[in-house]
Amino acid sequence: MTSLRFTGTAISSSQREIPSTNRGGCGKPIKLAQMWTLRAFAGSSFSISASSADALPAAPVKPVIELEFIGPKPGQDGSFPVDKAEAISGEKLLRNVMLDNKIELYAAYGKVMNCGGGGSCGTCIVEILDGKDLLNERTNTELRYLKKKPESWRLACQTIVGDKLNSGKVVVQRLPQWKK
Repeated sequence: MTSLRFTGTAISSSQREIPSTNRGGCGKPIKLAQMWTLRAFAGSSFSISASSADALPAAPVKPVIELEFIGPKPGQDGSFPVDKAEAISGEKLLRNVMLDNKIELYAAYGKVMNCGGGGSCGTCIVEILDGKDLLNERTNTELRYLKKKPESWRLACQTIVGDKLNSGKVVVQRLPQWKK
């Protein structure tokens, strides 16, 4: 419910004007919503308030998948570098999340010779260390390219992050073929 209290003002729309009791002074127009103009005269006051029932309903919150990307080689201090990102569940491929967040995906050869996410080269291999249940099942393309690889290895260009309903955390090892 909206309440409007005015003193020494006039409210006008494009069709008619509703004057107040105070007719003195020049009005300075103030835009009120989209259809109404509120003119406040010298020495006048006004207030506008709206209850939460008038507010637009909030958009539903979409579930989010948190991602941690562990680097393939330890840094100088012996710890592995970790990059973090988030993705709305079910809306992006793992490859796109990594590229959008400038997280290294390809080895030297893959940077030059990758297929651009078409699933025809096998250069975007990652290993899922945790959160496998938050990703889609292996595709036929992955079954073909990763036939002799561990079950935890995936092609980033074929891996959908989430299913639009789930949320949680996925831990990804970048360039698992470099691990020793």
